[in-house]
Amino acid sequence: MKIIKIEKLSSDELEKLGVSNWPIWTKEVSEFDWFYDETEQCYFLDGKVIVRTEEGEVEINKGDFVTFPVGLSCTWKVIEPVRKHYRFK
Repeated sequence: MKIIKIEKLSSDELEKLGVSNWPIWTKEVSEFDWFYDETEQCYFLDGKVIVRTEEGEVEINKGDFVTFPVGLSCTWKVIEPVRKHYRFK
């Protein structure tokens, strides 16, 4: 089972991870399929997304720190335009 982990991190925790130095990805309102061939960690600066997987749906919003596991197949439905810091591990 591939679990999407959604957390609320403190500004100290975000600073320790160096999130502000990670690249930024943006996406307009849209829907698309995605497969993670690496683990991704990201921090949502703006936006709202519904991510559908075989296990169900999760909602991701501004302020969420999200870990997408390697091997995850999903569909992204961008409800509000997204701006996020991200890194692959």
